Amino acid sequence: MKPATVAAQALGWIDEKTRGVSPPIHPSSTFIRDPDNLYRSGRSYSRADNPTYDQAEAVLASLENGAQAALFSSGMAAATAVFLSLAPGDHVLAPKAMYWLLRSWLMNFATHWGMKVEFVDMTELDAIKAAMRPRETKLIWTETPANPTWDITDLSAVAVIAHAAGARLAVDSTVGTPVFTRPLDLGADIVMHSATKYLNGHSDLIGGALVTRAGDEHWARIKSLRVQLGGVPGAFEAWLLLRGMRTLFPRVRTAAASAQIIAEHFSGHAQISHVLYPGLKSFPGHEVAARQMQGGFGGMLSVRVKGGEAAAIATAANVRIWKRATSIGGVESLMEHRASVEGPDTPCPSDLLRLSVGIEETSDLIDDLEAALKAVKS
Repeated sequence: MKPATVAAQALGWIDEKTRGVSPPIHPSSTFIRDPDNLYRSGRSYSRADNPTYDQAEAVLASLENGAQAALFSSGMAAATAVFLSLAPGDHVLAPKAMYWLLRSWLMNFATHWGMKVEFVDMTELDAIKAAMRPRETKLIWTETPANPTWDITDLSAVAVIAHAAGARLAVDSTVGTPVFTRPLDLGADIVMHSATKYLNGHSDLIGGALVTRAGDEHWARIKSLRVQLGGVPGAFEAWLLLRGMRTLFPRVRTAAASAQIIAEHFSGHAQISHVLYPGLKSFPGHEVAARQMQGGFGGMLSVRVKGGEAAAIATAANVRIWKRATSIGGVESLMEHRASVEGPDTPCPSDLLRLSVGIEETSDLIDDLEAALKAVKS
């Protein structure tokens, strides 16, 4: 089956007991032992493994061409598990442009824990090579497209750099999604998703996921951390995620097609200084994105409003269809002034508005933003 069919049919699994097309939810937190004190069912306690995870993890592993997948309680729980699987003193590289809360965790927790964290421009291969430390660098973490400027990392090239030094490459592919990007096929070792976003797509759960290229010792440590730290989703959240993934392809394809039109419309606009979107040929990372993102460039873009921070915030204040809210990847279109969210230490430009394009009529979204810009101008 092609990936879109895998997602739509959730691998075609049917509940064996009821023959139901929609899978059951297993809310039980604990499971019965056999009379001889063994667990032949393979289940003992839901913090370790809940049956509701099985199908969602299998679908995601298939979509990413991975060996195994693991669900987590949030994207942050999934991401931090990768770093915590390393040892104090290990050196890791992370991108300068990345999800702000993970950057904050790396700066304020990981370094105090003993990890050596170095932030580099992941669009510059020479900078990555120069930052590598022989026998010390254990992980390169990257994010592509990178929130909120949508910088593109050449995953194939960075994978070669990582593996030559004996390090692993982990990729936050939340925005790329398996619809457009399969990092494992490009040489990555681990893929992370904030499942809250596009995988679920309905803004009604918090979740995260990791997919591994190999079920090796490192992956076993990550799975063990999930149990020990308790970063597991509830059964209902896992069920909602599976439901959301079944519409992943039509949702993401619709959003990306709309984002492309919106980006092209506002490029060169009198009140917009920059449109940041990998699908624009003028975008610095367009050539790499066109090579490793198959079929589209994602549903996220940012615009920088002429007039600075005040004009950007005023523009967001005047929209009616776009919703002023955080998060990305839902069916509704969201707009956010990112610098306000990330705080005084943010590298995000103060005139930037981040746009998460949903599945509404594209012309309505364009007209709404045009009206907001017009109101600010007047």
